[in-house]
Amino acid sequence: MTVTKKNAVRKARKGERIRQVAAIPFRFGSGGELEVLLVTSRETRRFIVPKGWPMKGKSGRKVAGIEAEQEAGVVGKVLKQPAGSYSYWKRLERQFVRVDVTVYLLAVSEELTAWREKKSRRRAWLTTADAAMLIDEPELATLLKELKPPVEEAEPADSPAA
Repeated sequence: MTVTKKNAVRKARKGERIRQVAAIPFRFGSGGELEVLLVTSRETRRFIVPKGWPMKGKSGRKVAGIEAEQEAGVVGKVLKQPAGSYSYWKRLERQFVRVDVTVYLLAVSEELTAWREKKSRRRAWLTTADAAMLIDEPELATLLKELKPPVEEAEPADSPAA
């Protein structure tokens, strides 16, 4: 079960921190440069990374893989350790709330031609510098600019089920 926006509002009103989990899907381009995949948000059409609410009984790493498949149509290996975190203001129905996001890297092994949110999102492979310029959240832009090719061995996060 996912944490709903309603629960997020309830937590925000109580002064609790709200958390999400994100994936930065990556690959190496033909010239060996690190490329990341951004998707557009459904409502504002801004470029973002795939992200979502924590899911009961699933690790942050597992959730990052699920969100990448559902929102960006990519599957692969999620690295064990988070790549970093950032905060942003999320627009809810009647207010904005501050959300802390833990980010995991996902080594893409396959791009799907059909996926759950294909009709409502666009995706784009970009260098980390170009991706950082398109991102509105300053902390995420900094994370992307400073992203280094991962040296950690990527491990499978159980195959996400849609």
